[in-house]
Amino acid sequence: KPTALHSVALALLCEMRGIAAMPATAALSRRAAAAPRALGRLFSSDASKSVTVTLDKPFEMYKMDDSPPMETTVTREELMSYYTDMFKMRRMEIAGDTLYKGKFVKGFCHLYDGQEAICVGIEAGCRKGDGLVTSYRDHCQQLARGDTVENVLKELLGKQGGCAKGKGGSMHMYKADAAFYGGNGIVGAQTPIGAGLAFAHKYKGDGGVAFALYGDGAANQGQLFEALNMAALWKLPLVYVCENNQYGMGTSKKRGSANDDYYTRGHYVPGIKVDGMNVLSVREAVKFVRKYVVENGPMMMEMDTYRYHGHSMSDPGVTYRNRDEVAGVRATRDPVERIKRYALETELVSAAEIKEIDAAVKAEVNAAVEAAKTAPLPVDDEMWTDIYTDQSKDFFMRGCDMTVSKGVYGTTK
Repeated sequence: KPTALHSVALALLCEMRGIAAMPATAALSRRAAAAPRALGRLFSSDASKSVTVTLDKPFEMYKMDDSPPMETTVTREELMSYYTDMFKMRRMEIAGDTLYKGKFVKGFCHLYDGQEAICVGIEAGCRKGDGLVTSYRDHCQQLARGDTVENVLKELLGKQGGCAKGKGGSMHMYKADAAFYGGNGIVGAQTPIGAGLAFAHKYKGDGGVAFALYGDGAANQGQLFEALNMAALWKLPLVYVCENNQYGMGTSKKRGSANDDYYTRGHYVPGIKVDGMNVLSVREAVKFVRKYVVENGPMMMEMDTYRYHGHSMSDPGVTYRNRDEVAGVRATRDPVERIKRYALETELVSAAEIKEIDAAVKAEVNAAVEAAKTAPLPVDDEMWTDIYTDQSKDFFMRGCDMTVSKGVYGTTK
């Protein structure tokens, strides 16, 4: 059975030789031309195991002579993993939308659908133990760092068993044992925290890198530039990742930023612009940038992406953009459909396997929704936990201490 890629190749060959394509081939060619491209040109090394792909959108570099490779190899297992993770994130966020509209979610709710390739691509390109901090749009990062859909949805509903014990909600998910230091409710607040995580990696000498994610709206925050200055001075292993989803709340990037080439706004810090709707482009860029910052200090990344929902659930997302714009992105750049189509066209993954993945993911998300709905609320005593850290043991403070006999300028040791 000819695939869309076969059809395109045959149609081009016919055109070059000045002959008409056969009717069946012509129909397939029209269908292939109408569909968006997958991830790039394909070179099969072993159709049962892996393919080498040439990415279709080049990286744009700032103050850098080198760039990530335009060719990368992807295995069958990786394709299945990326698709499963991204489809699961998509279904989880759709479930979050339904739960919010059903009044099960109290408070804020910012959804990530449309941006899944960034989350999965970063995890594919970074190293275990690398620090990660992000904004209030944090559900999928929590999932990517090893948590479950059930724990995420329980947290969203403020229930026992949630990833922050039901006390963080949508904006404050957290998984310290996986080096995920949470979402942040204040725009841009995570950017200096990211510099602190990078400082910790360098201080410990563990070879780790910190990734701090923020949106194009937060790119205009002063604290970002203050932290970047210190990171550059100290050559911290820090990657600032601007998830440019085109709108800061309801303000387009053109109306909100004098320079909307966010990867160039580090000035004295190099940058790279990446197709944030292509999980393989994100993966290769992260690998490249990670190696650079360990040796040279911070770097800026701009992920060109798009969010399907409004800024939050209180924003219908249609007053500053029209439905045709959103539909156009879905039809031509959707990251989940893109990786699925690619997996099928390379014949590394079968349609039956995709259906099995879809069914399993839908069942998992549906079960998680029911578990979250029926889970109990936190007990009252939970209000008095996680308020402060007991540092009475092995506590050391240098400087002013009114509690020691040697005077206010003494120390506890």
